[in-house]
Amino acid sequence: MNDYVELRLDLEPMPGSDATDLLAGMLGDIGFESFVPDDTGLTAYVSTSLWDESALDAALADFPFGCLINRKSTVIEGRDWNEEWERNYFQPIVVGDRCVVHSSFHTDIPKAEYDIVIDPKMAFGTGHHATTSLILGQLLGMDLAGRSLIDMGTGTGILAILAAMRGASPVTAVEIDPFAHANAVENVAINGHPEINVVLGDASALAGVGPADVFVANINRNVITGDIAVYASHLRIGGVMLLSGFYTDDIPVVRAAAEAVGLRYDSYTEHDHWTCLRLVRV
Repeated sequence: MNDYVELRLDLEPMPGSDATDLLAGMLGDIGFESFVPDDTGLTAYVSTSLWDESALDAALADFPFGCLINRKSTVIEGRDWNEEWERNYFQPIVVGDRCVVHSSFHTDIPKAEYDIVIDPKMAFGTGHHATTSLILGQLLGMDLAGRSLIDMGTGTGILAILAAMRGASPVTAVEIDPFAHANAVENVAINGHPEINVVLGDASALAGVGPADVFVANINRNVITGDIAVYASHLRIGGVMLLSGFYTDDIPVVRAAAEAVGLRYDSYTEHDHWTCLRLVRV
């Protein structure tokens, strides 16, 4: 099992929920992959292989809120992450009144048109975070039947799974982290969609994958803007790209990078300052 560093950040005084959202975004840029906010701060998790205290120092130095940040880090040996999520964090949710997301250990499950089982372990993407639920909402509103889809940075595989449930084919899901990749493979099997091609790698892993009708990336601003040219080259003319993992304030930066490689701005949705940007390849 993979070992993690658990980082606890307490903010004094607590500026508000926006502060923990911003912290999560900043920590995501340096490798952290799971976040649990509360009334006094944030608990975040990063693989021990990616733990970099100097990068953490630099990130916290850029934190714009005028407050004291008390921090404590602890190495956590590999454990049954399903048990951890069941005990502490993950509860069933309904997205768009049509899609229920729950884990295999849940028994009291709301009924919905699309029933997705996610055993998250330490991978990101249960539908609870605004970025995931925003893209789920977009996919629920699209006609995906017979349309090909690429899910970049698939995490738990949740977005690829919903797309397959709604008739998208073929579906390719790409994940750079080996443990998240293994988790996505498990979740794809649990939901009965073995046809989803779950690929281990970064954007270079798209070599040989045909251009898709829909391209989804829920990662972070820096990765997206760095790889946007590759993303665009794997989207058909007239195809739709959904990008999330960043704030509404970041739209001008992401939009400029996208328009430079032939993507046209269409619209965006937002929740709690997080956004999902919709683009079309021209």
